[in-house]
Amino acid sequence: MHKLRCLIVEDEPIAAEVLQDYIAQVPHLELAAICPDAIYALEELQRQAIDVLFLDIHLPKLKGLDFLQTLKNPPQVILTTAYHQYALQGYELDIVDYLLKPFPFSRFLKAVNKLAKPVATAPVAQAEPQARPFHFFTVNKQKVKVFFDEILYVESLKEYVRIHTPDKQWVTQHQLGEMEQLLPTGAFLRIHRSFLVAVEKIEAFSVTEVTINGLVLPIGRSYKELVMRRLGG
Repeated sequence: MHKLRCLIVEDEPIAAEVLQDYIAQVPHLELAAICPDAIYALEELQRQAIDVLFLDIHLPKLKGLDFLQTLKNPPQVILTTAYHQYALQGYELDIVDYLLKPFPFSRFLKAVNKLAKPVATAPVAQAEPQARPFHFFTVNKQKVKVFFDEILYVESLKEYVRIHTPDKQWVTQHQLGEMEQLLPTGAFLRIHRSFLVAVEKIEAFSVTEVTINGLVLPIGRSYKELVMRRLGG
C-alpha cells in the first residue's frame, strides 16, 4: 500500500514526539522528517516528495501561516496550534483541518481521515536495492564513513560527540542537538542531555535506564515521559 509521506514542522520537541507517535499508529501514513522551523521545512520540501504537512503556527524565524503562503504547490496541510483565533485564516488557505493543542489520538485520526487517500501505483517489476544511509564525519582531520544502522548511541562531550558502534568509537566536532537533526528521523531517541540512542538497538529499559549492547545508560529526569511514551512503558 502506498503511504502518505508526512512532514512535521514543530519547534516543541514534546509536541513533535506526540505527532510522530500518532503517525506511526496510522497504517497509510509514513513520517518523512521532523523540522524545528519553516526554513528547514522548505529544504525538506525541495529535497523529497511530501504528501502531508503537519504545520505549527507559532514557529521561530517564519510563522507557519506566512510560510504556507510562500508555497506555490503546497502538500495537504493540517495545522497544529494552541491558539484558536487562526482557524478562519487557516481555512482560507485551503487547509485540511485545524488541530487545537493538546489533542487526543481520536481527534488526530478524524483529521487524517479527511486527507485525500494515496493512489495505488503499479508494482515495479524489480525494485532497486536501497543504499545504506551514512555520513562522513571529520575525525582527526580525516573524513570517516559511518553507517547509521551501525550506531548504538551517541554521547555528548560538550562541543564534541563520541559515536559508539559495536566495534569502534569516533569523536567528532558536533553537538548532540546537531546529531539529532543529522541522523534518520524516528530511528534515534534522546534519553538524556548527554545520550542519543538507536531505538532498534535497545535491549531493555526501565523508568531510569536503557540497556544497549550490554551497557546501561541513564534516562534523564526531563526525558522520562518522552522515553516512556516512545517505548511504550
